[in-house]
Amino acid sequence: MQIYKAPLRDMRFVIHETLDAEQLSKLPGYEEATPDTIDAILEEGAKFCEDKLLPLNRVGDEAGCTYENGVVRTPPGFKQAYDEFVGAGWLSISSDPKYGGQGLPALMNFVIEEMVCSTNLAFGVCPLLSGGAAALIARHGSEAIKDTYLPHLADGSWSGTMCLTESHCGTDLGLIHTKAAPAGDGVYRISGSKMFISAGEHDLAENIIHLVLAKLPDAPEGVRGISLFLVPKINVKADGELGPRNGVSCGSIEKKMGIHGSATCVLNFDEAEGYLIGEAHKGLRCMFTMMNGARLGVGMQGLALGETAYQSATAYAKERRSGKSLAKGAKSADKADPIIVHPDVRNMLLTQRAHNEGARALAYWTALNLDISTHHPDAETRRDADELVQLMTPIIKAFLTDRGFEATNLAVQVHGGHGYIAEHGMEQLVRDARIAQLYEGANGIQALDLVGRKLGQNTGRLLRHFFHPATEFVAAHQDDETLKEIVLPLAKALGKLQQATLVIAQKGLGDPEEAAAVATDYLKMFGLVAVGYMWAMMAEKAAAKANGDADGDGRYYANKLKTARFYMYKLLPESAALFLRIMTGKAAIAQYDDEDF
Repeated sequence: MQIYKAPLRDMRFVIHETLDAEQLSKLPGYEEATPDTIDAILEEGAKFCEDKLLPLNRVGDEAGCTYENGVVRTPPGFKQAYDEFVGAGWLSISSDPKYGGQGLPALMNFVIEEMVCSTNLAFGVCPLLSGGAAALIARHGSEAIKDTYLPHLADGSWSGTMCLTESHCGTDLGLIHTKAAPAGDGVYRISGSKMFISAGEHDLAENIIHLVLAKLPDAPEGVRGISLFLVPKINVKADGELGPRNGVSCGSIEKKMGIHGSATCVLNFDEAEGYLIGEAHKGLRCMFTMMNGARLGVGMQGLALGETAYQSATAYAKERRSGKSLAKGAKSADKADPIIVHPDVRNMLLTQRAHNEGARALAYWTALNLDISTHHPDAETRRDADELVQLMTPIIKAFLTDRGFEATNLAVQVHGGHGYIAEHGMEQLVRDARIAQLYEGANGIQALDLVGRKLGQNTGRLLRHFFHPATEFVAAHQDDETLKEIVLPLAKALGKLQQATLVIAQKGLGDPEEAAAVATDYLKMFGLVAVGYMWAMMAEKAAAKANGDADGDGRYYANKLKTARFYMYKLLPESAALFLRIMTGKAAIAQYDDEDF
């Protein structure tokens, strides 16, 4: 069975000790976000997810969503859990208090998303999209639209979706066919079909707010001709009450590999009433508000499943007996030892653990900067934090989901044959984790975004927000005897990453394919080094308390240092191989003609 207890000790270590998130309570609007408040949220969030959502995870996978005559029903127990989830305020934790939200930092929403998706990823899809829809409307919607829709998105009575993909186009949105015709009085008639719409139809909320990309009659060609429209499932009357059903219907739901508890829908728009969000022909710019938020959320899904995979595999490895310890013979009087004594099993478990804990720090660091970018009183500080978030978004999305998928596969391997059958739930984790590498922009697209947009943006200024603090940290601690064995490997990898960045930038100017051919390798290398930087920071905080029983927690800090060493010795060296791959450029790929395949 799947095992999960929220890693509250590790969450607190990252939030309070590594990142000093107490600084959030000093920002305007976040005065209530004190350490005590944060800890209380952690405790209550853990209870809800462990007690309410985890027991439904297998139910959702086995029962799935059902579709009949345009009606979608979620698995047994999901509706009750959703009502309790929104009733407790978990959906609105970071929403604007003006519209019924709690106004707490985005960092806390990241933490709750991690817990939710660790226990029930399919359930977590709907709240993630609703939060993204609310953020988009808050930033780009008119005051009337905000007043009408945001309170209901905050209290969960209405949910949200993003409608981009069509059957003939996914990433290349300039090819969409969906049309929007002006109908007067600010109303547009939306016609077309969208597919792969997560939570596009369900029985959790009384209304669903679709954010739809479409083209006006006078639209320019390509992405410059895309506009964004808000299209409710049920029309809203002038007094705010629900009116008649809009021209939106669910044509079918997909039969898919995983996340069976979340309906992935084909939606048909038949002259549905819609309302323009932002400016005409500039809808993609608005949609990126939701897309980038969703990409960070999907990155948390990778971390979340990686954590459940690690905890489940560790519990199994401590119980399953097979073979004897090679170090001392049998360590027990029994005929066989628990498989956790075997080096290969330990290596798999520590690979999961080191990536999970490092990824958690990287994600929370990004979330902290997201909060600074929106609430810090100094404009330049806000800009710098926002640029760091922009840089890290494709890395969080792609690297964390790649490693999360790896962690679920390792959990299957630790379980052996028992991992391949449904009884223990490991194969479900693999199936669920696979989608995170695909939706909200496949990971290859994230790599292209990193090398094609983020590297050169503002003459490389985004990169400086990572390279400067990382370089300063290395310089400050490379002679520290306690940290030297951790900092020196980071220094070497960081130097190679900077070198690779320069080579990609130079080659890419003359030939964009040179950058594209190594983009995925570069993102992986960047992710490894970024997580290495997080491990170095965590090691610094742990080192002072590892030698002794500091507050009864000395063992925790000592283990944190051990895991930092494991990461630097066993996982970070992968960056060296990636560097060599990057240096070869596109030649090995470009030597083939299309006909050679």
